[in-house]
Amino acid sequence: MDEDMMKREAADDQLINGAFQRLLDSYLASRHRKKVDIITKAFNFARQAHKGVRRLSGEPYIMHPIAVAQIACEEVGLGSTSICAALLHDVVEDTDYTTEDIENMFGAKIAQIVDGLTKISGGIFGEQSSAQTENFKKLLLTMSDDIRVILIKICDRLHNMRTLESQPANKQYKIAGETLYIYAPLANRLGLYKVKTELENLSFRYEHPDQYNNIKEKLASTEASRHELFAQFTAPIEKALKEMGVKYQIKERVKTPYSIWNKMQNKHITFDEVYDILAVRIIFTPEKREEEVNECFNIYVAISKIYKSHPDRLRDWLNQPKANGYQALHITLMSKQGRWIEVQIRSDRMDEIAEQGLAAHWKYKEGEEVEYTEDENELNEWLRTIKEILDDPQPDAMDFLDAIKLNLFAQEIFVFTPKGEIKTMPTGSTALDFAFSIHTFLGSHCIGAKVNHKLVPLSHRLQSGDQVEILTSKSQHVQPTWLNFVSTAKAKSKIQVILRRNSRELQKKGEEMFNEFLQKNNFTNQLNAADKLSAFHEIAHREEFFQAIAEKNILLGEKDIDELQGKNNQPKKKWRKLVPFLGRDKHDRKTPGEEQELFVVPENFNRKKAIVINDDNIRQYKFKHCCHPIPGDDILGFIDGKHQIEIHKRACPVAARLKASFGNRILDAKWDTHKRLFFDATIRLQGIDRMGMLLDIAQIISTQLNVNIRRLTIGTDEGVFDGTIELRVHDRDDVRNVMNQLKKIEGLQDVTQIM
Repeated sequence: MDEDMMKREAADDQLINGAFQRLLDSYLASRHRKKVDIITKAFNFARQAHKGVRRLSGEPYIMHPIAVAQIACEEVGLGSTSICAALLHDVVEDTDYTTEDIENMFGAKIAQIVDGLTKISGGIFGEQSSAQTENFKKLLLTMSDDIRVILIKICDRLHNMRTLESQPANKQYKIAGETLYIYAPLANRLGLYKVKTELENLSFRYEHPDQYNNIKEKLASTEASRHELFAQFTAPIEKALKEMGVKYQIKERVKTPYSIWNKMQNKHITFDEVYDILAVRIIFTPEKREEEVNECFNIYVAISKIYKSHPDRLRDWLNQPKANGYQALHITLMSKQGRWIEVQIRSDRMDEIAEQGLAAHWKYKEGEEVEYTEDENELNEWLRTIKEILDDPQPDAMDFLDAIKLNLFAQEIFVFTPKGEIKTMPTGSTALDFAFSIHTFLGSHCIGAKVNHKLVPLSHRLQSGDQVEILTSKSQHVQPTWLNFVSTAKAKSKIQVILRRNSRELQKKGEEMFNEFLQKNNFTNQLNAADKLSAFHEIAHREEFFQAIAEKNILLGEKDIDELQGKNNQPKKKWRKLVPFLGRDKHDRKTPGEEQELFVVPENFNRKKAIVINDDNIRQYKFKHCCHPIPGDDILGFIDGKHQIEIHKRACPVAARLKASFGNRILDAKWDTHKRLFFDATIRLQGIDRMGMLLDIAQIISTQLNVNIRRLTIGTDEGVFDGTIELRVHDRDDVRNVMNQLKKIEGLQDVTQIM
């Protein structure tokens, strides 16, 4: 062995032993029983199993299981069983050892968790969408055996996100998108607030690096003024708490880059307009544990005498905790500097659960590791919901993921039945969702509802505290449009099942009508004739063609007979594919004959390399109208079923689903355009109306900035105007420039960009 190799091995050993010692130190500092021997045994076994293997970053592979175990111990609060399982989680997947070997050496419980982790390894998703759904189902099903499987999987994902830098860009988008779509909401649902926050921020950092760095810089530049505001705001609060004799800590909580960006996107505002970047957290230790809720309200009363509170921003999660166990009292107070500041009041116990999650709460009591028991209602209710979805699976992978997201990750609202029973529903649930949650018959025959004794339509969105009575009629039947406004997995799946059943009946009826038509006109070969006429009526599938006949949307007649006899010789219209850009200018537009074919991805295509979109090849890609990307936007490519490339914004909701479901088809994409093509962009304007306002807007856009206005729509109501301007621009910089200039106009209150 040469000297360099020996030095490298010695350095590796020092690195590995140091990391393991840190893990043991964290474990020994915890409240768990001190089972150091079995943890050391698991470490030595995993180290030997992964010997000689390295990660993409170049470090020894064993550093990954140690890091996952460290997160499980230190950040999630798990005990020796979980630490051992984390150390061993890749052994069965990556080496010749089996689950039986693990069981013989470490016992049935650790082997069961490792087996659960092995089943869902390699990322949730495989190559095919059906396999992706199956893997996700396995992941969820393993939770009913032992919740620690999903907790360790989240720890595994957190470490992968922390070391994502060594991956190529397309893999980064896939893993970051998958993390944001599934793992961050799962961590939130399990009460792992810190983990969820870090997962979101890391995903944001890799998907939108420029915007992430921009927000980080702005947070750094405003840090001094925030500290000053915090000190001035909390000084009188501290004085009041000391006078009350409360044992407390006051912490400064700063909104994360991801949540700031999210707010900027959702509210169409700038960084400077995000008012709640700073929040104050009061954590107190009650003298008696049973008095902690009363103590929260006592503190609230005391500080609301100092500052005026916002009546609509009181959030009481004390008596009715969130589904993930979160308890606190949130109030918003007006500071002396004229800024609204949120104050979170919680006990030290509530703070521990909020930061570390329900893992310790469910699994461990008084520092002793105990087995999970079936009397934990909250967890069981969640697992029952999962099983209900699994019992009635959706045919499409992405539908299934949406069903999981809608059901498990939304915040809940509490509504009442006419008899006063409380029902928990996801936020955004409608009256029809409520009907299906009670009974399928009630949902499928629902014609409306009475909410708080007032008649409302099926699509009415429910609020917490609503009392709901469902109205039914035997003549009512499930409508396809219902899918547009229900939000719970149960309602969606039941409606789809009923619609599929109705469709089959209609298809059968349509097929009978079609056969009668063929017999009447002496045609044979029913399937060939059906395919021919489906194409003639521009319907993709034979079944849809039969259904259209049954629904009288297609009336078979002479033209169909001519088509079957081959008499329709006139060429069909060729439809030009719509593109979201408008050529160069009237002297430099391509003629229809010069239209470029869409690029088809060959088998040997290098998916790790970024595709570059320029003025000449832009027509080779599909630009989707779900997000309307233009140069300057963060974008990615997606290889569709026809092996053609769709372009989406990285923040597009459709792209989020694609990243999570078809991650292996995601490509990195970059712009290289030079202000030759024009694109559509829409800006929304709101403000106080005055004489000459429209002239000022038009002058700035057309005269000063030399940008073409395609359409201008503005309406006024009692002196307030609201409107949109559709522009032809070269890129996102043009849009920003226009918006910045418009904001200078007197009376223009709000200028936002519409996707």
